[in-house]
Amino acid sequence: MTTGRFLQLHILTSYPPANLNRDDLGRPKTAIFGGSTRLRVSSQCLKRTWRTSDVFCQALTGHVGTRTKIMGKYVYAALVLGKPLAEVLAEPVFPLGKQSFEALDKKALEKARVLAGFFGKCKSRPDKKEDRENNPLAEVEIEQLAHFGPEELAALEKAVEAARTADAVDPAGLSLLQRKLTAVDIGMFGRMLAADPAFNVDAAVQVAHAISINAVTVDEDYFTAVDDLNRHEEDAGAGHIGVTEFGAGIFYQYVCVNRDLLAENLENDTALAQKALRTLVEAAVSVAPSGKQNSFASRAFASYVLAETGDRQPRTLAAAFLDPVAGGGMIAQGVDRLRQTMGKFDTVYGPCAKNRYEFDVESASGTLSGLLDFVVG
Repeated sequence: MTTGRFLQLHILTSYPPANLNRDDLGRPKTAIFGGSTRLRVSSQCLKRTWRTSDVFCQALTGHVGTRTKIMGKYVYAALVLGKPLAEVLAEPVFPLGKQSFEALDKKALEKARVLAGFFGKCKSRPDKKEDRENNPLAEVEIEQLAHFGPEELAALEKAVEAARTADAVDPAGLSLLQRKLTAVDIGMFGRMLAADPAFNVDAAVQVAHAISINAVTVDEDYFTAVDDLNRHEEDAGAGHIGVTEFGAGIFYQYVCVNRDLLAENLENDTALAQKALRTLVEAAVSVAPSGKQNSFASRAFASYVLAETGDRQPRTLAAAFLDPVAGGGMIAQGVDRLRQTMGKFDTVYGPCAKNRYEFDVESASGTLSGLLDFVVG
């Protein structure tokens, strides 16, 4: 990477009434910032939104991992159905349906448990008969989510094929975990394998929680649903009554990429690292979280993006919004505050970036294609 170790993105995106990311009560997530309540979209939500988006999956076919706790169930299904693991994984629903614990193939179950155990500690067999019947394949599930790279899925596929004709699986003769991975999402967001920390991957992309630059009050939408066959002969009331909560705001989103670490995580494949960067940035500015989209259609593209590259210690510009914006021209206010805060940091600390690029929809300046070219140097 020739234009600096770090890439920083500062993004402003305006969302109309929405509930993009809910808390445990179904309310939009919020945060107190600068003494006022702001809407919030968690970094976990943003990263999953990007890595599962069409933008990401189509551009990076063959270089996206699979994160799951239940790979052992699919290994078991592949063994008992006599199908390749990849074919079983491609099924829209689990192909075996509801199983009875007593009817399970115990040899296949043990093989699946050994193979799944490479990626994490498997759960214990439930003691109660009722629990075993509710989840008969529980003992081939691992205790934590594991992120499987394409190379590891290929190695697992071979192990499944070898296990079909074997009496048992000998773990001593297998090596399923891989240090050399080309899964872009693992290279970007890292992974932790408690079963074998030697195969952990440090994240090359840091994602802040997005917060609204305006103060908000979460609103309630009282709604009713009408019963189409209610002839109003006895009751003219609604067939259903409910309440959903929402908020609207302009979100500041900050992303920091260690470009050198990303390249290292992807085995120094420069072309793949550059494609990964372009795809990440395109997803970050054009893909909205999926929460309550059917109810609110709150899809939005970024209105403003500032990208910076350089070797200096990264820094967020969130301080620009400690005092919430208000009144007219809120996006323009947000852009001005970002630029002013950036300039003040440069004045005090010296230039905080080597190169910069911005696009601004309101002033019709800059382009997405220009931004994507910039981020890969």
